[in-house]
Amino acid sequence: MPAFDSLGLPQDIVDELAKNGVTTPFPIQAATIPDAIEGRDVLGCGRTGSGKTLAFGLPVLMRAAERRAAANRPRALILVPTRELAHQVRDALRGYSRIVGVRVGDVVGGSSYTRQINELRRGVEILVATPGRLSDLIDQGACDLSDVEVSVLDEADQMCDMGFMPQVSELLDQVRPDGQTLLFSATLDGDVDKLVRKYMNDPQTHSVDPPVSQVTAMEHHLLKVLPRDKNKIITQIAARDGRTILFVRSKYRADAISEQLAAAGVPCASLHGGKTQSVRTRTLAKFREGKIQALVATDVAARGIHVDGIDMVVNIDLPTGHKDYLHRGGRTARAGASGLVVSLVAPNQRRMARRLLSDAGVDAKQHLVNPGDELLTEVTGAKEPSWEPWIEPPEPVRERRGRGGPRRGGYGGGGGGYRGGGYRGDRSGGGGGYRGGGGGGYQGDRPRTDRGEGGGFREGERPRGEGGGYRGGERREYAPRSEGGYRGDNRGGGGYRGGSGGGYRGDRSGGGGGYRGGSGGGGGYRGDRPRTDRYDSAPQH
Repeated sequence: MPAFDSLGLPQDIVDELAKNGVTTPFPIQAATIPDAIEGRDVLGCGRTGSGKTLAFGLPVLMRAAERRAAANRPRALILVPTRELAHQVRDALRGYSRIVGVRVGDVVGGSSYTRQINELRRGVEILVATPGRLSDLIDQGACDLSDVEVSVLDEADQMCDMGFMPQVSELLDQVRPDGQTLLFSATLDGDVDKLVRKYMNDPQTHSVDPPVSQVTAMEHHLLKVLPRDKNKIITQIAARDGRTILFVRSKYRADAISEQLAAAGVPCASLHGGKTQSVRTRTLAKFREGKIQALVATDVAARGIHVDGIDMVVNIDLPTGHKDYLHRGGRTARAGASGLVVSLVAPNQRRMARRLLSDAGVDAKQHLVNPGDELLTEVTGAKEPSWEPWIEPPEPVRERRGRGGPRRGGYGGGGGGYRGGGYRGDRSGGGGGYRGGGGGGYQGDRPRTDRGEGGGFREGERPRGEGGGYRGGERREYAPRSEGGYRGDNRGGGGYRGGSGGGYRGDRSGGGGGYRGGSGGGGGYRGDRPRTDRYDSAPQH
């Protein structure tokens, strides 16, 4: 097997690979990297976990390093089917991108549009994207693909299976027609073949695994179980030592089984499309770090699970087709490691299971098992759980601090306006805001009555000036005439929708200011034109 330094990669990249313990390329890397560096279209056929990310990623980094990208116009595009895979590819490339001065960005569903738009505006040479979100941003005018010189389709078969074929075609129609295309897939049939014929020019084809075949490092077992025993057997298998991923067909099943396992004392979590991206990311991180040992997942969520060290996959519910069976199994036996795939079948499912395995080209060993059997332990490592409910420890709460320092107000700074007083600000000089200290605001305390800028939620006092307060509405009910407050009148200080005194959308002159306060003196979150003779800083938007 050749070394990385014989594949045409820059020496600093080779040195960084060695520093990370990557010295010998995987077969797919040795086969495809030289052709990709030369600018040829490459068609790589290999299963998940065969090293495809660096196989296309390193040549793309070299190409993208030739010149900087303009705002909103990436120079290389990597399309992937899921958010999790996008993050994995992004993180895998960023360690090497810094060496060659390349910026790598990502555009995926479930994450902030604002962050992604700002990242594109600053400019990224390589954009890792899921088709749906990228299409949205292009429609909004936030991204233009006409500078893309190299396009990568990773897990192309999964993208087609998930219904992304029309969007992928639409996106590839927008890149430079003379550009380079790299396509990697576990299978080359159906829609993948259409993509190859339409968008690739004389591709160099490299196959390191037969498209549908049994992986030699992976064992397959069919466990025949009785319906009444299935839940107990699932629990005993999940309690085994090592990382286990268990597949089900629905979100409801994933949550229900996860709760069942936790009640039995198994550290576990569920993963499915109904969870937010941040929850899915944290769950995968805990699984990767060993804080949970069992993950109950649906097919859609599992397509992006790329965690090394998963030594067993359990099909609690049989997949709908042989491709899904292979994709599920691809979560284990990654990067040359061995793995085990176990499918639980009831008596009325046996014929369907045998046909499924036959279509997948898999020869599975079949066993009849009962809870607590020695055979069950021998095949899967199953053991009795503790039966003491596992409760996930709470995450540490991080204290949020204003950027302006302890005495300059709140969220983002000191005086008036946004950055002026505010979110938990302490005794700041004037602006006030959400839990603002000296300057009033939501639960503000010690208002500065000598200058009339105080006020706030539950401001129980009636100061001389323009204190204001929650529901300080009619004259002098909660606050004097000039104090305003929640829906305060148009006289003076203003407040939440207060009239002339600023406040939440308050406008025109008053003293109190507040959230989007107008031209008044108090300022606040997005308060405009604060009275700089009283405050430390102007609001910033």
